[in-house]
Amino acid sequence: MVHECGCQVATRFRWTEACPTKEWMSASPSTTPLLIAQSFGGDHIYRRSLEVVLLDDFSQRKELKEKLDTYIERFQGKVRLVRKKERQGLIRAKLAGAMEAKGEVVVFLDSHCEANHGWLEPMLARISQKRSAIVCPSIDFISANNLAYSAGEHINSVGGFWWSLHFRWDPIPAKFLASRKSPAEPIPSPTMAGGLLAANRQYFLEVGGYDPGMDIWGGENLEISFRVWMCGGSIEFIPCSHVGHIFRSGHPYNMTGPGGNKDVHGTNSKRLAEVWMDDYKRLYYLHRNDLRHKDVGNLTARHELRKQLNCKSFKWYLDNVIPDKFIPDENVLGYGAFRNPETGLCLDTLQKDENSNFNLGVFGCQGGGSSAQVFSLTKSNQFRREINCLNVEWPNRRDPKSAVATLKECSKNAQTWKLGEDGLMKNEATGLCMDVASAKNSDNLPMKECDSGSVTQKWEFVYGSS
Repeated sequence: MVHECGCQVATRFRWTEACPTKEWMSASPSTTPLLIAQSFGGDHIYRRSLEVVLLDDFSQRKELKEKLDTYIERFQGKVRLVRKKERQGLIRAKLAGAMEAKGEVVVFLDSHCEANHGWLEPMLARISQKRSAIVCPSIDFISANNLAYSAGEHINSVGGFWWSLHFRWDPIPAKFLASRKSPAEPIPSPTMAGGLLAANRQYFLEVGGYDPGMDIWGGENLEISFRVWMCGGSIEFIPCSHVGHIFRSGHPYNMTGPGGNKDVHGTNSKRLAEVWMDDYKRLYYLHRNDLRHKDVGNLTARHELRKQLNCKSFKWYLDNVIPDKFIPDENVLGYGAFRNPETGLCLDTLQKDENSNFNLGVFGCQGGGSSAQVFSLTKSNQFRREINCLNVEWPNRRDPKSAVATLKECSKNAQTWKLGEDGLMKNEATGLCMDVASAKNSDNLPMKECDSGSVTQKWEFVYGSS
């Protein structure tokens, strides 16, 4: 097992119905616990009583110096301390820990977690069945405010991603739910959150471990997810393994990379995009055009790894692993910035949280320089973003003229739209059209009675129409 700073063992989750009666193998693979400490509070470490390799990532806290040496002596050689002479960052520290580990299986856990009763055996059992499976426990919620543990019984989501290469949670595909034989069955996941996982150590290293060219934290979870799937393995969630996790609002350690780089997620993600996403990296650069010409280090070794492992294409990954992922510029009627030529205003999300429902706005067109202005009109006549579809709603139900355009998660019931030859964008459910007559920068987008003679109701895709 590879751990980052001591997870304690708890016994407070509700077993999935099929778990208590399931028999796990009597002979488990050997494991090597590793703690990665980077100036974390000592109490997290001192609660650990398992055999461990402790990797100190150049910590500065006093209690992680002589006090830690003294504390470790009581384990009579069961704990091995490895100190780094300069900070590696979480990604390279994990990789170094895996290299130090002697067990057949490595298990990574975040420092801010609580391992539950019986959490390890189900993951070891699955790895014994399938060497190329990298498995993740079910994640329970621990409050960052009072450490209250919210136990979950069922996994409701799998890992996905935004085209900006940030992680997101997606619903478990209905096709899988309909076909699985038991609630205890491993759940294939297109991506993982990253902090909690177990793998056959030799396989983990054979498939490339972590990219040593990535700095500190960020992007490594998607990189290993894409790579493992494309190179013949799988990412799986294990319903019978539960670990509580504190979802923090910020990072307790310095996230600045070498050379003062404060955008390690962005530069790490560019390394991922350049090696693994083929032509689909265009969709990453739609969000991070500022990084298109950024030097992110030598990628030769990672390209060679992909070649040596005979990995499949990213299109294969999209088609076979995450087939419901929306590709904004493929199989659409129109794609790009949606502009009213009269005013020079474009539809704009105004940087609102796209995990929630919100009113669509308008803003001066950015000439393709803003991902917040990119929309697609699908062949099924949905007008949409990556996960949200455009609808019409009335903030004031008593005022029929208060209709505005809103974005909310796409569904089979999402409203349909028609872009006419006259340039009108008409909502077919209400018969109303987009109109910017009274709108200005940062305003909501009004929906009005259609008027083919109104220049403020004329719209066009600036680029990407097909």
